Amino acid sequence: MDTHGYGVSFLLFFILCSFTNSFAALPNNPSQKSNSTSSGSGQINSNSVLVALLDSHYTELAELVEKALLLQTLEEAVGKHNITIFAPRNEALERQLDPEFKRFLLEPGNVRSLQTLLMFHIIPKRIGSGEWPASDSVPVRHKTLWNDRVHLTSKNSGQKVIDSAEIVRPDDVVRPDGVIHGIESLLIPRSVQEDFNRRRSLRSISAVLPEGAPVVDPRTHRLKKPVAPVPAGAPPVLPIYDALAPGPSLAPAPAPGPGGPRGHFDGMAQVKDFIQTLVHYGGYNEMADILVNLTSLATEMGRLVSEGYVITVLAPNDEAMAKLTTDQLSEPGAPEQIVYYHIIPEYQTEESMYNAVRRFGKVRYDTLRLPHKVMAQEADGSVKFGHGDSQAYLFDPDIYTDGRISVQGIDGVLFPPNEDPNSEKKTTPLVKVVTKPTRRGKLMEVACNVLGVFGVSSSCQ
Repeated sequence: MDTHGYGVSFLLFFILCSFTNSFAALPNNPSQKSNSTSSGSGQINSNSVLVALLDSHYTELAELVEKALLLQTLEEAVGKHNITIFAPRNEALERQLDPEFKRFLLEPGNVRSLQTLLMFHIIPKRIGSGEWPASDSVPVRHKTLWNDRVHLTSKNSGQKVIDSAEIVRPDDVVRPDGVIHGIESLLIPRSVQEDFNRRRSLRSISAVLPEGAPVVDPRTHRLKKPVAPVPAGAPPVLPIYDALAPGPSLAPAPAPGPGGPRGHFDGMAQVKDFIQTLVHYGGYNEMADILVNLTSLATEMGRLVSEGYVITVLAPNDEAMAKLTTDQLSEPGAPEQIVYYHIIPEYQTEESMYNAVRRFGKVRYDTLRLPHKVMAQEADGSVKFGHGDSQAYLFDPDIYTDGRISVQGIDGVLFPPNEDPNSEKKTTPLVKVVTKPTRRGKLMEVACNVLGVFGVSSSCQ
C-alpha cells in the first residue's frame, strides 16, 4: 500500500518536472510577436519617429497630420515597419503655399485630399541619406503610403532631390523605427492637384450670378442698359416717394430697414436722437408727441434715413400746434398729412435756405405730401414759409443738424393753399346794372317830334 502511494507521487513529480523543462526550453519569438502586435495596436514607444515628428520644429506639418486624423494610421504603419518622412519647412506651408490651395485643404469636405497629400510624404521603408542614388545613376522609385510613387535623384552638385523638392536637412531626425528628412517645398500629388482644379472651376461657375433675359424698352424698342451698381453710402437711386409707405396710415415701407443690404446708416438712432433734442430744447413737445405717439412717423423717417435719404423737418412750436382744432386732427390720416407737408426731402440748413431766398426771391421746396410744395421767401431778415394767411417764420434755426436730418423750428402750422383754414371764400358783391335805353336813329327822332307837335299819336313811345 505504501509502495503503491510512493509510486504515484513519484510519477506526478516526474511529469511536473518534464513540463517545467519544456516551458524553459521554448524560444522567445512568441513573446516578441506579442510585443509587435501590441505595438501595431497603438502602443507607440516614446522614442518613436512619430512622437519625434509631433515634438519637432516641423509644427505646420504636425498640425496638418492632426487635422487630417492620420495619427492612428501612422501608428499602425510604424508598428509594422520603419518609415521615412519628408517634412516640408514651416515657411513652405505658411508663406510659400497658395492661400486658396491651403484653404481648400483645410475645408472639412476635403479631408480625403489632405490625407492623400500627407501620406504622399511618407515611404513605408527606412531610407537614410547614405542610401540615395548617385547623380549618374538612374532615379529610384519608391511607393508611398498612398500607393503613389516618388522619385529619388541627385544633382551633379550632390544635392539630393525627391521629385521636385530638394533635401535641405538630410537625416534631420533619426529614430529606431524611422527617419525624417527636411525638404524645401511641399510635394503635391497629381490627384490632389486635379481635385483642387476641379473644385476651383466649379466654384467659379457657381459664383456667377444668374442674369435674366434682356429687357426691351417698349418706347425705343432697344435693349435697356443695366443699372450701374450703387456704391456703399451713395444716395439712393429711387426717389424718396417710392420708398414711402403707401396711404396715409403708415404700413411697413417697401424699403429695407437698417439690417437690409443697403442699410448703410442707423436711421432709427438718428431719428431718436433728434426727437430727444426737440424735447430737451423746449417748446416742441407737441411735435415730438405726434411723431412718436399719435402716428408712426418716427419709424417711417428712420427707415428712410437708413436707406440713405436726407430730410429737413419744419417743426411748428407748441404755441402754433395749440391753434389746431379738433376737426383738423380728427380726420383719418390728418396728422400724417400735416406732418408730411412739413418734411422737405432735402438737407437744408438755416444758412442754405436764407441764401436761396436772398438770391432767388421765392423758392418752392418739394414736400413729402405730393404734389404740394411749400414756398419760402425772405422777410424781415429771416425766412418765411407758406402762402397767404398760412405763413410761418423760421423761429428757431438749426435745432438739430447731423448731415442727414435737419430740424428747423417755425412759429406756425403750414397748410397747402387749397386747404388753408384761415382763407375765406371771397364772394363778389351784387352790382345793379342799369341798362341804358337803346338809342334810335336821328331821322326817327325828328319824325316823332314833328308828329307830337301836330297832336298825332304814334308808336315812338
